[in-house]
Amino acid sequence: MYKSVIIGVGGGRAHGHADAYQHVKRGRVVAVCDIRQEPLDEFGDKFDVSARYTDYREMFEKEKPDLVQVSTPPDTRLEIILAAEEAGVPAIIVEKPLAIQGEDYQAIRDFAAGKPRIKVAINHQLQFHPRRRQLQQLALDGAIGDIRFIEASSGMNLAYQGTHSLQAIGAFNPARPTTVFGQVAGADGLQPNIREHYAPDQSLAAVEYENGVQATLRCGENAPRVPRGDAIYQHKRIAVYGMSGYLHWTMWGWETFIKGVYESGEHEYPAEDVLGQAAMCEAMFDWLEDDSAVHPLNLDRALVDFNVILALYASALNHQVIELPYEPEAKLVKKLRDAL
Repeated sequence: MYKSVIIGVGGGRAHGHADAYQHVKRGRVVAVCDIRQEPLDEFGDKFDVSARYTDYREMFEKEKPDLVQVSTPPDTRLEIILAAEEAGVPAIIVEKPLAIQGEDYQAIRDFAAGKPRIKVAINHQLQFHPRRRQLQQLALDGAIGDIRFIEASSGMNLAYQGTHSLQAIGAFNPARPTTVFGQVAGADGLQPNIREHYAPDQSLAAVEYENGVQATLRCGENAPRVPRGDAIYQHKRIAVYGMSGYLHWTMWGWETFIKGVYESGEHEYPAEDVLGQAAMCEAMFDWLEDDSAVHPLNLDRALVDFNVILALYASALNHQVIELPYEPEAKLVKKLRDAL
């Protein structure tokens, strides 16, 4: 039985992690950590976790976890990854987004280039939702023929949900992105007091992939609304068009058109989400047991997705197509904010 710990338990994401363990067969939560005692005790009482820490380094030393799950703001994540690596922790899952701007992206990229021992994945549990896994497999099996076009969108900004949408595109079309051309608008999400979801309010981008697939990405108020999506975060969706059909997934429903047959239905996002979280953890345990069973949400893939976002910013700022991979210019996001 693998030992898991959770860092940052004051928000709903950590509660989702813990809920998922009722479906995780090979792991259990043995300890939790937060710098604030009140949410730490509330969380520990709710999920019956008695080992509670305000210092994650102490937790690593005493608990010796196999898997760390991190729900802190992005500006602390590399620090925690480095501490886990130093403590000999074998695996860590960090909340998205991986980074916020060019400088922290470069620091994390440099860490990954050093071939660390620790296995790192990013918390995009939608990859493992049962319905989306089914649709992803249909695309990979060629059920809709060669893919030609993908349209992905999210109701919230690039830092909130942009990497979710890019990861979804990669799940249906696992090819390397080659160019980005984009535009952004609105600077409410770029105020200096924002730590976690620091990004322009709206964005639109065209992304080209090495296999010739074209994709569009829309994030923010300009994104289409999803039926049954009451809260703003519930407007994630992706449509995949092939030579002989299409697939469409939203947080609350799905459509397929395969061999001339149209089908559609609904699913319950909360039920799908808890199963997705659990399967994401099980995939990390697979990776711990077999180095060749690389987690699909691994750090290298996440760095590619965030590089697309930085290139989108550069395209909006400089009014040109950006070739990938993109090396971010100094203070890119500040320059973008000033321009807006």
